[in-house]
Amino acid sequence: MTELSQTAQHGLSAHSHGAGVPLQIRSERVRSASVADFEIITQREEQWRYLPVDRLGDLVDDVLAEFSGDIALKAPDSVTTAWVGREHPSFGAAGLPEDRVSAAGWASAEAAYLVTIPSNAEQDCQVQLSVVSEDDTASALHVIVEAKTHSKSVVVLDHRGKAVLSENVEIIVGDEANLTLVSIQDWDETSVHVASHFCKLGRNSKLKHIVISLGGKTVRITPSVDYNGTGGDAELLGMYFADAGQHLEHRPYIDHSVANCKSRVTYKGALQGEKAHTVWVGDVLIRKEAEGTDTYELNRNLLLTEGARADSVPNLEIETGKIEGAGHASASGRFDDEQLFYLQARGISESEARRLVVYGFLNEIIQQIGVAEIEARLTESIEAELARSVN
Repeated sequence: MTELSQTAQHGLSAHSHGAGVPLQIRSERVRSASVADFEIITQREEQWRYLPVDRLGDLVDDVLAEFSGDIALKAPDSVTTAWVGREHPSFGAAGLPEDRVSAAGWASAEAAYLVTIPSNAEQDCQVQLSVVSEDDTASALHVIVEAKTHSKSVVVLDHRGKAVLSENVEIIVGDEANLTLVSIQDWDETSVHVASHFCKLGRNSKLKHIVISLGGKTVRITPSVDYNGTGGDAELLGMYFADAGQHLEHRPYIDHSVANCKSRVTYKGALQGEKAHTVWVGDVLIRKEAEGTDTYELNRNLLLTEGARADSVPNLEIETGKIEGAGHASASGRFDDEQLFYLQARGISESEARRLVVYGFLNEIIQQIGVAEIEARLTESIEAELARSVN
């Protein structure tokens, strides 16, 4: 088991990704809905360097089937849904693909499932969207969540079953709106899920974006945030627990292109078992015009057994010195011996002490969801994982 610890505060800085790997600034990547605009996927590209191509299965194909699983909605009557075509003004309003799998999914999904939160929605507006599949045919799904001006809501995207899925999720947060969006990946152990989330924040809007990745053979989630007005506030949270043979990858990107906006990124992960692999690459760009920006990103990983590997790469580009603050930190390692000693000194067994440490480490993210039944279910899932690892 490798042990990595890295903490950094950056001002104007350049970033290196290792010998032999070309530097690719995130802001310079292609953004297009056309597959032809992207190179064939190889690990020579920075954005695919940690993911063996064969783990993507048929998602490397240029044309995918449309998603054939079930989409079940639980929501107040005021929330509306509809399948909309490319001519709809919300289709593509939040962003465009930055990689070939996302572009293939975009081109293959002829319609998007649009969930609209009305402007009069209050804080207790909870929407649960269950995406369930039992088909391992490589397919594409496009979802749009639009929170109208002044609305307050929580939306949960719950992925379960068996799938090989390219998913594009557009998240549009209107002026003065407050949206919590939770994406849960709780797939069957054979599933492959590659998802791009495009977040567009309006003036004085607030987005809490939470990613929970537990199940699936290969899961890769890439959330990106763009600001459409001053005063935007984005909080990106993530929790993942990788077992033997799993590959869980998360690549959040914050593009500060508007003045006086804020972002916070916190991802936590636990790993156990031979060849359990997690990847976290956090990119933050502060453009020249984004004066008054306040940003920080953090990733922490807890390696529970030998043979597990966590890659963690925080990146920060700053093009103006007129900011409130910017920084990042990354740490990966074993159990905290002082915490274990403290608990054992109070009569708690070693296995129970380890369980409590891991549970406390991950529960910080789960309790941010705000939907009791979802939090309880995820807590049970973590307990089941821990039962296999810390005894």
